[in-house]
Amino acid sequence: MLADCDAGNIVTAAQSGAQWGLQLLPVLLGLIPLLYMVQELTVRLGIFTGRGYGELIRMHFGSQWAWVSALGLAIAVFGSLVTEFTGVAGVGEMYGISRSVTLPLAVVVLIGTVLTGSHKRADKIAIVIGAFELTFFAVAWKAHPHFRDLLRQLPHLPVGNREFGYLAAALIGATFNPWMIFYQQAAVADKKLSPADHMAARVETAVGAVLTQLLTAAVLVAAAATLSGNGQPRSLQSIGEISDALATVVGAQAGRILFSAGVLGASVVAAIVSSLALAWGLGEVAGYRRSLEDRPTTAPWFYGVYVASVTGSACVVWLAPDLVMLNVAAQVLNALMLPLVLGLLLALSVTVLPYQQRPRKGYLWLLCGIAGMVCAAALIGAGRGRLS
Repeated sequence: MLADCDAGNIVTAAQSGAQWGLQLLPVLLGLIPLLYMVQELTVRLGIFTGRGYGELIRMHFGSQWAWVSALGLAIAVFGSLVTEFTGVAGVGEMYGISRSVTLPLAVVVLIGTVLTGSHKRADKIAIVIGAFELTFFAVAWKAHPHFRDLLRQLPHLPVGNREFGYLAAALIGATFNPWMIFYQQAAVADKKLSPADHMAARVETAVGAVLTQLLTAAVLVAAAATLSGNGQPRSLQSIGEISDALATVVGAQAGRILFSAGVLGASVVAAIVSSLALAWGLGEVAGYRRSLEDRPTTAPWFYGVYVASVTGSACVVWLAPDLVMLNVAAQVLNALMLPLVLGLLLALSVTVLPYQQRPRKGYLWLLCGIAGMVCAAALIGAGRGRLS
């Protein structure tokens, strides 16, 4: 779940805080319940079927729907990886290091982590790297936000404003990355978790859902305190600009170090997770061997897809400019795919799971209702909105 607070998420949250102050904070925190409910369904499916998301779609809904979901996954992963490497390049350029150095180095780290040949070892490396994201809490605390302003603004949120709606859709897309569903279910199945692990997995998922949204909220709060003061909202142009603004509250050197550590941690972990999600997802649909416990010689397609997605995305960023708009647009694209991803997940949960594990009655109606409202808000915001 740490990977859900990735570079694109950070930039989107910072843009939201810079442009609208704390007004989009309720949207961000209000998504926590649905985030948990959705990811908890992937845990159930992974534990009680022993299969990944794409594999279950292929088995129960046919290869056509499986490839449609795989295409959506590939688009989402490519957009995500571009934003992750944008974060790596942006941090390097803050210190005067060319992306010709930082991007190949990041590729080596990412490939080396997965080639360890152990799911547990890859998990530990990713968690250690992702822990650097906790620095965002320190930045938000130092910014001394005025939450009383939010309480005064709550009755007057500009829900009809096109720019407000667009960023709300981007925050929804940033929260519900399609590859998170593929990854968590495939990871649960790959670890061969049993029904005895169900409660522990649910608790971990709940903690992760709260943590990732609070981390994103910390970025939004810090940006709101430093960039939208004096009634002067602004549109950001680079990751370095976000760092410069936050440095005003913690000092130039400390601000750059804290922000750099957080962005690098977020970018690297999200790149690992999204690339693995693609390798697993395509493997589930195409039927090739796929496991972190296998060696590259026994699962060449699995590792080949991972390496190709990482190196290809790094090359795209090496050639492209570093634009905040690119990051926000990638999150809006996720929002547009949300109905497809959630629809298939809900359909699987009520048809594939053992009867006692299926969402039923009030919980099912609550889940469908919340999911429907969030999907509608995402589609309306993405369709009618714009970024200034």
